Amino acid sequence: MQYTTTIVIPNFNGLHFMEPCLRTLERQTYKAFRLLIVDNGSTDGSAQWLREHEKMWAGGESPFPGFRAILLPENTGFSGAVNVGIKAADTPYVILLNNDIKADPYYVAELVRAISKSERIFSVSSRMIQMYHPDLMDDAGDMYSVFGWAYQRGVGRSVKKYRRPARVFSACAGAAIYRRKVFEEIGYFDEMHFAYLEDLDVGYRSRIYGYENIYCPAAKVLHVGSGTSGSKYNPFKVKLAARNNIYLNVKNMPLPQLVLNALPIFAGMCVKYAFLKKRGFGKEFLSGVWEGFRTAKQCRKVPCLPEHLKNYLMIEAELIFGAVLYTYEFAVRHLENAFRGKEDADGVEGKHNA
Repeated sequence: MQYTTTIVIPNFNGLHFMEPCLRTLERQTYKAFRLLIVDNGSTDGSAQWLREHEKMWAGGESPFPGFRAILLPENTGFSGAVNVGIKAADTPYVILLNNDIKADPYYVAELVRAISKSERIFSVSSRMIQMYHPDLMDDAGDMYSVFGWAYQRGVGRSVKKYRRPARVFSACAGAAIYRRKVFEEIGYFDEMHFAYLEDLDVGYRSRIYGYENIYCPAAKVLHVGSGTSGSKYNPFKVKLAARNNIYLNVKNMPLPQLVLNALPIFAGMCVKYAFLKKRGFGKEFLSGVWEGFRTAKQCRKVPCLPEHLKNYLMIEAELIFGAVLYTYEFAVRHLENAFRGKEDADGVEGKHNA
């Protein structure tokens, strides 16, 4: 069999998610994929479980021919783990998959079909549905705005919506397929991020280089969400997301664009601070912002090349559209939740703490 795809699953203390996730991969209609699990220094028995299954599947009938496990000695974050997996793969495509996901039987087939349509497609984001509220969307592709807000398109809205393919700013790396060779051109996931917004960053870079990121509604998964970190809001996540948001802008925006967007980004930061302070995370947010500014000079800035000018102009338009779309979805979600009698806890944070 000629394999086209490698599914890379990063794992950190997610043993309880492993078997339910893998059972859904066994049932895939598309079989031309390899499975690679990268363990990030887990302490919950994951490493032993992986060693045992690697040995067992190598010695007999395996649901995943060519299965490999890479055991890292320490936690390198999402970025470090998936980079190891991407570099170890030898297939044209890689699927990055969180361990707290259950995939539809046609999931892999639909992602491969979608990314095969054009060499200019860098990534394809799947239709992510909330595991414990399967009537609600979790993610229909990720967006970014001129306010510096990254958010999950469609989060909290009815699964009856978002049934059409669409261009998005970035794929959500929790369940997306990528064209592997493009990483060699634009760079891999930034390990300075460790976790959070690293997928927005790589998606942003792909847009600068003229590639597309699209949403495929036919590729469906159920997603627990915050399966590794354990909660939607906590000090660790808030601080890292705030820091990484600084990295995201400094790295990807040339100086003229930073100056142009400075006021809306500052306004967006003020709104986020007020939102998080109200929930008891104001100090963590400010600490993350300060660390971001203090260490941003260590980031590898994307070179501003003349041939990318058109792409920068298109991105600026997308950032403005992203702010309009966020405002619309936020308002509609509040109205829908009010109609259902449900409080909307997403606020302005969206993707930052998803």
